[in-house]
Amino acid sequence: MKDHTTRRDFLRVATVAVGGALVGVAGACRGTPESRDATPAGSGDTSGTGASPSARSIGLQLYTVRSLMQDDVEATLASVAEIGYREVEFAGYFDRDPRALRATLDGLNLAAPATHLSLDVLRGNLAGALDTAEILGHRWIVCPWVPENERTVAAYRALAAEFNRWGAACREREMRFAYHNHDFELARVEGIVPLDLLLTETDPANVAIELDLFWVTMGGGDPLAYFARHPGRFPLWHVKDMRGIAGEREMVAVGEGEIDFGAMFARAEQAGLEHFFVEHDQPADPLASVRASHEHLRQLLAS
Repeated sequence: MKDHTTRRDFLRVATVAVGGALVGVAGACRGTPESRDATPAGSGDTSGTGASPSARSIGLQLYTVRSLMQDDVEATLASVAEIGYREVEFAGYFDRDPRALRATLDGLNLAAPATHLSLDVLRGNLAGALDTAEILGHRWIVCPWVPENERTVAAYRALAAEFNRWGAACREREMRFAYHNHDFELARVEGIVPLDLLLTETDPANVAIELDLFWVTMGGGDPLAYFARHPGRFPLWHVKDMRGIAGEREMVAVGEGEIDFGAMFARAEQAGLEHFFVEHDQPADPLASVRASHEHLRQLLAS
């Protein structure tokens, strides 16, 4: 059965689950130096950090397989690793103890360089979230969604200030902060493009953008133009494809659509790319989708 859970609905549930996990680990993590191991999970295998994109650095946003994660986290991660992914980005921890989850990642030789955390978690328990991030080896904390009531110019400016503060807090813990776009940040609000506002009103040292290549295209933006205007600001990408760019647009597995990923990866250095994650918001068959996407990217990056 096709999962129709939206990112907004998923984050509402994940906020509760993440919040519960944070309560359990925050105090112990602050008080136990050995529990604050900053080594990325699966660090025995090279990640995409600071290197040219390659098949060995293909990552997966686990939101794509959330329906499977809800049933069996460990089996799903094992399937992801078997396909050939070596990096994952979390979107909720499904009530798993962070240390046990880290052990699962290490056993599968998976690195988890990034996680998505809702505004509620970031505002309510950032310190606890960073404690959990240290256990899991995250290097990037990503805010993935802004609710409709915070999409005015004044609200975006207030968010930019929050992002700067959270980014500074992340840097103190040797992590980085990023914001993930959809298409609504490309639609003008009071004459201003919100994504442009966030880029200009945040400190590049504190805030980066996780550029979703599907949603920026859906919103009428040009990733290559953004790379040129703001070099180095896009160290994280979501790689997802679009069929029917000039007509009825549809999200499909990577390689089944019309987005020119070759042109984008050719500008990876200009963008500042460090990690990229395959994603599909509503795949009919999650594992078939992520397998097809991985195979296409493997061939693209090998050429």
